[in-house]
Amino acid sequence: MSAALSFTHIPNPTPTPAAEREALLAQGGFGTVFSDHMVTIEWSQDKGWHKAEVRKREPFLLDPAAAVLHYAQEIFEGMKAYRTPEGKITLFRPDQNARRFNLSAERMAMPTLPEETFLEAVELLVQTDKDWIPGGNGSLYLRPFMFASEAFLGVRPAHHYTFCVIASPVGDYFKGGAKPVSVWVSTEYTRASQGGTGAAKCGGNYAASLVAQAEAYDNGCDQVVFLDAAEHRWIEELGGMNVFFVLEDGSLLTTPLAGTILPGITRASLLELARARGLKVEERRYSFEEWQADARSGKIKEAFACGTAAVVAAIGEVRYAGGSFKIADGQTGPLTESLREELTGIQRGRVADTRGWARPVAI
Repeated sequence: MSAALSFTHIPNPTPTPAAEREALLAQGGFGTVFSDHMVTIEWSQDKGWHKAEVRKREPFLLDPAAAVLHYAQEIFEGMKAYRTPEGKITLFRPDQNARRFNLSAERMAMPTLPEETFLEAVELLVQTDKDWIPGGNGSLYLRPFMFASEAFLGVRPAHHYTFCVIASPVGDYFKGGAKPVSVWVSTEYTRASQGGTGAAKCGGNYAASLVAQAEAYDNGCDQVVFLDAAEHRWIEELGGMNVFFVLEDGSLLTTPLAGTILPGITRASLLELARARGLKVEERRYSFEEWQADARSGKIKEAFACGTAAVVAAIGEVRYAGGSFKIADGQTGPLTESLREELTGIQRGRVADTRGWARPVAI
């Protein structure tokens, strides 16, 4: 338990009936169904963190002048709870989410939350709504977030914030499951620039990406790839995922963290797994021109995107304003498949966890 906070449990008086819950779990999909409870903690300038509760999931009552509605002071995380073949429940590297959450908070001039409190809040919700964790390839997607809830129309950091965790049972992120995805390279819009908020997980970054994501959909693609803001030349990341390339010599290449790219926990895990296999791994700038040339010459054998929601998704085709090209034969490559199987195996308890990445949740 947190030394600073004691959580009050207020059970939902009208939880979803078991038969209805099972029907909802069977639907699959992503982010449209939610569990019965949420966790909330308040922060104010005079009290600090207080009023920690596990309670019924319900709408917030917000003043029209709430600072988040006007100045977008908001951050969030994405993580999952898994049910292992033995029936245990685990979280994957939640300490890294807690650490990144606070880095985002610092960048957005928001109060940091003690890491142990973050972890306790997440675990309490998982324990309370454990029946919402799907079996098979499903998982319980967890969304910790914080927003400025002070009613104030003025450009300064707010004096009141609300932290919350909600949960959503999910299946595959992309329709069609683990098949390769197509991506659209945006040459007009950028996601982040040096000195901006690219390394923070804040809603504004995603809002700025939506027009390019809509452009991707209009061109028959699943995701958008952003180039750098300065030269519109260097590949950075996708709208919601990091990106990797597999070269013909078997080495792995990914764009470096340089303040404009979100430091993905899936990305960091894949880098560690690849290095443990003895693979050569490079973190360096890679231009869109190089990607086109290397794909056509056969130097690039595979490409994939990665993130909490989709885990690892092969990139089969790349489209842009001037044309398109495929990655090899457009199918999932052997290294992409192997890394995905190893990572998901650790997450779901099918592969031995020698690094202590899977955190058991007491149930």
